[in-house]
Amino acid sequence: MVVASMESTLKAKHPTRRRVVVTGMGLVTSVGQNPDEYYNNLLDGVSGISEIESFDCSTYPTRIAGEIKRFSTDGWIAPKVSKRLDKFMLYVLVAGKKAVVDGGLTEGGMEKIDKTRCGVLIGSGMGGMKVVSDSIEALRISYRKISPFCVPFASTNMGSSLLAIDLGWNGPTYSISTACATSNFCILNAANHIIDGDVDIMLCGGSESSILPIGVGGFVACKALSERNDDPGKASRPWDSDRDGFVMGEGAGVLMLEELEHAKKRDANIYAEVLGGNISSDAYHMTMPHPEGAGAILCIEKALSQSGVAREDVNYVNAHATSTQAGDIKEYQAIMHCFGQNQELRVNSTKSMIGHLMGAAGAVEAIATIQVMQVAVFCFV
Repeated sequence: MVVASMESTLKAKHPTRRRVVVTGMGLVTSVGQNPDEYYNNLLDGVSGISEIESFDCSTYPTRIAGEIKRFSTDGWIAPKVSKRLDKFMLYVLVAGKKAVVDGGLTEGGMEKIDKTRCGVLIGSGMGGMKVVSDSIEALRISYRKISPFCVPFASTNMGSSLLAIDLGWNGPTYSISTACATSNFCILNAANHIIDGDVDIMLCGGSESSILPIGVGGFVACKALSERNDDPGKASRPWDSDRDGFVMGEGAGVLMLEELEHAKKRDANIYAEVLGGNISSDAYHMTMPHPEGAGAILCIEKALSQSGVAREDVNYVNAHATSTQAGDIKEYQAIMHCFGQNQELRVNSTKSMIGHLMGAAGAVEAIATIQVMQVAVFCFV
């Protein structure tokens, strides 16, 4: 995620192009349940990483995660519905509604917008893992014990769908699932829906809840997780020479994107402008980055070009930096290749405090980035 401290050049470059701004933010994380609490805790170095409490993992080599210990759906979701849904959906609904309220679309404001021109694009890397895991266990007894919600709740698009149903929004509603890049894909595609004139407002981002026996066990099998159980707050250490793997996290982040003139007409608070972004592929390996960081370099350079942002005007990069041996160094090399001559550049990774939220990572990090710069101009890569 790249931030540029400069005035938008998009208008001059594309005089007839619709401009996209951020007018609302909502999130659920292990260090905060609203953008200000979240950001202030990040500034204070508060770690949300601790021992896992949701299941007995005493026999696992990794027993820590960025687990949300304090989460309530009160006032956001009806109790009867809340008991039924997979946690990743609960996170979508709460974070999404928070973004709507933050964007000024309370009950009165909602009546003034055209809901046929409002959509939802919130993805997940894993989807409803708990309902699938529970159904597998139930199948040991009988197929009759499987929840009727198993198939629909396993789908990554169900969070978006339930939020759209709740809001009554009839525009594009779907999800994208591209592992750790999920949120960035969703945000960029949502912005493009607005640019193309399909909609005026899009809720976008990601949600993840996979701190479960099968989720943790799967990453343990990959030998991807940190085993620094005796020091959870320092287990996720991007770029550190002693890093020993990433730490799982959970939660959701949702941005409300809006066409600029539409936002101004309803006197909405504008946090930032999205100039654009780009997508690339290493086309190299399932998990290992390209040895020369080729995909990351290609994506950054195309994003800057498409957005009309000069590399010397970029002063902050919120890096992916998961705390893995291979990934961190290759990302660093790609950043240096693209911005190495920029002495004003600052780089960090919020994963050191909240862990890796996988499908939700890009969204909660986008909110941190917007909080850093406030009325900033940024592009997604």
